[in-house]
Amino acid sequence: MTQLIFKLRDKAGVDQLGGKGAALARSAEHGFDVPPFFVLSTAAFSNDGLQATAHAELIASLEQLGPGPYAARSSAIEEDGAANSHAGQFLSVLNVSAKDIPDACLQVWRSGANAAVNSYRESRGIDGDSSAPAVIVQQMIDARCAGVAFSADPVSGLQDRFVISAISGLGDRLVGGEEDGETYILGRASGARLRGPDTGVLSSEDIAALHQLIAKVADFCGAPQDIEWAFEGSKLFLLQTRPITTALRPSPLSDDGVIVFDNSNIIESYPGIVSPLTYSFAQYAYSRVYRRFVSLVGVSDASIRAHADVFDNMLARLDGRVYYNLINWYRALALLPGFSLNRAYMETMMGVSSALPQEIADDIAGEPPKGVALAVEWLKIAGVGLKLGFEALRLRLTVGDFYKRLNLALAQPATELDTMPLTSLAAEYRRIEADLLDRWDAPLVNDFLCMIAFGASRKLLEKWAGDEGLAAHNDIMIGQGDIISAEPAKRIRAMGAMAGQDAELTATLERGDGDLIARSPELEKAVAAYIEKFGDRCTEELKLESIPLERDPAPLYMAIASATRKIPAAQNTHAADEQKNTDSLGALFATKPVKRWLARLLVGWARRRVRDRENLRFERTRIFGRARHLFRAVGRQFHAHGLLDDPDDIFYLTVQEVLGAIEGFAVSNGLSGIVALRKAETTASVARPDPEERIIVKGAAISGLHTATPQETPADNNERERSGTGCSAGCVKSAARLISDPRTQGIKPGEILVARHTDPGWIAVFSNASAIVVERGSLLSHSAIVARELGIPCVVGLKSAMKWIVDGETIEVDGATGKVRKTDG
Repeated sequence: MTQLIFKLRDKAGVDQLGGKGAALARSAEHGFDVPPFFVLSTAAFSNDGLQATAHAELIASLEQLGPGPYAARSSAIEEDGAANSHAGQFLSVLNVSAKDIPDACLQVWRSGANAAVNSYRESRGIDGDSSAPAVIVQQMIDARCAGVAFSADPVSGLQDRFVISAISGLGDRLVGGEEDGETYILGRASGARLRGPDTGVLSSEDIAALHQLIAKVADFCGAPQDIEWAFEGSKLFLLQTRPITTALRPSPLSDDGVIVFDNSNIIESYPGIVSPLTYSFAQYAYSRVYRRFVSLVGVSDASIRAHADVFDNMLARLDGRVYYNLINWYRALALLPGFSLNRAYMETMMGVSSALPQEIADDIAGEPPKGVALAVEWLKIAGVGLKLGFEALRLRLTVGDFYKRLNLALAQPATELDTMPLTSLAAEYRRIEADLLDRWDAPLVNDFLCMIAFGASRKLLEKWAGDEGLAAHNDIMIGQGDIISAEPAKRIRAMGAMAGQDAELTATLERGDGDLIARSPELEKAVAAYIEKFGDRCTEELKLESIPLERDPAPLYMAIASATRKIPAAQNTHAADEQKNTDSLGALFATKPVKRWLARLLVGWARRRVRDRENLRFERTRIFGRARHLFRAVGRQFHAHGLLDDPDDIFYLTVQEVLGAIEGFAVSNGLSGIVALRKAETTASVARPDPEERIIVKGAAISGLHTATPQETPADNNERERSGTGCSAGCVKSAARLISDPRTQGIKPGEILVARHTDPGWIAVFSNASAIVVERGSLLSHSAIVARELGIPCVVGLKSAMKWIVDGETIEVDGATGKVRKTDG
């Protein structure tokens, strides 16, 4: 007797179940959650309709299947095949009651004779007319959301991603093309959301479950799959799976290479989107400067040449943002004598928030030396110590020579660049490159000695005096009166006092308008002097595309206007008494004269290195300012020659593309086409959220980046208190002001500045703040040093501060302990 109904236990094949039914049976047997079903074979039907015997068996089987409603779905032998899916060619009927199932099954069976099916087969080159389908009778689920998913991108053909389309309720409107669903693209390996709404039909848990299901189904089937799915509550059901029939690209070869990118430190210098011109300028500067650095501490020229790829790839630009290529930084450090013996200490030199993964770091460092090798390593360290000692003794001379060379290189007024033709501008750039970037000795030596002295003096005071020693170190080390970075805030406060008596002048300054400054000759002179000295300073001042004060002094005018309103003195309990801080060592070691003398000697020397470090960084601003002026002049000439549509398009080119166009080694002369491409890329990058602080890519960077970035975990706003690194003592309670862009946002005197990161260009905002809270940074960050100079509390390294703190709410900042507490409600 011919079997009319097949159930899962019957172990039937494609000939009895049809393509879709057989796929569902295999999936259910393998453990996937498939809604209960059985299959009505083609033998159950005749030209007269559903046979009587089949009708009786159908009703009985429905009772065993469970309560309705049900779905009647086609399952032809060739349906859901690897070559031809027959998708949408046969009929499916949903939400059918038990009494209507016989009629629904007959409709589905008869849809095999539809002329459209034969037209489909003819268009696909399939011989013969279609055979009538078997019919799947399946229990419907109450879908919260449903949709389709692909284990490869059927449009681009890429097999490194999963594509999901989702819609609320049943997925038939999506599959039938009646409504558009939400599209999510996930990295195949990581599950990271590469595209898709942050708040949509699918939750993060839904997406994770779908990623797991897609991967398991594709692995089980052994080929890329087109999947239908649905959620009933939190349970995910597999409704259908069939091979993707569109042509796909070949799967890339397995690549075990690993690249680690990190921007936890460099974001203070290069926050947000960075232009191609700035990135290429910085990339070259890092390459040349750090070659010079390792040479200064005893690495041979032969070793430096052998590791050229390390020094040429210390930075990366990911989605428009600058990152450290962290593995290459470790490789550069590993060249230093004594790295294997002082690895932990040297790792701290980079200032990243977390170390390289242990297995990668161990592979770079190699086995610790033993026996003769250990003795040789110690001899190398001794040699470096002697060399550094010599450099320390002659540091004042080295710094003096650097300033002379810098002032000579920048002696020519920047305005003369505007009168130079292109070849002269290229020659001027090459001169700056040779005189300064390739001879960056004083800042390098001082920075290295600063990190050694800072770390050693801090550990010494902690060992000798515990927490009191650390507090004294913070006060003494950062509290100085001759750091140039604090001078702008002091000048702005002084200019605020000059303008404070003239309400009309203050009102115009508040709008960024300086037309009335001439009413106060004293203020006019002070503003001119400020711009002459700090005209290259601006927000994000190490970006060549940033607009300096000399071009747009409006931010300075607004800062002066804000400074006319005094910060309430009672808010800040910190007394910035430098003499008191210096005497704190005497109090700590009152009965220990030798320790007192050694502590003062080491801490005092470290203090001077911190001062010089910050002051030499100001000279870096001058060099970047000259480069900015030079490239703007090139942009105007390129525009005049018809090479660029706008002079500022120069920032979308790299330094090598600019010089190549002038000196003749360019690969392409179509500069405007390059600019158009990069403008489109930048627009897309701006629209996307910032990538994570740490990104690990497996394989080549270009092929792995789009699958490497996980979504950032939302901050828990219910926490009342968090801790960062306290770096300027004092306790303040006031309104928090969240600042993302100080060029367009302001802060009222007495408010607490909260930012993701800061740079020297934020100084105008600092001048009005009663305290500073920053997501990134360390004790030697610019914000920490300037806060101490201004005598205001500062906490850095407070993770997700911009998400945790609500703009305008009252918070309390303790700059000594690093604690930040919400005090509203």
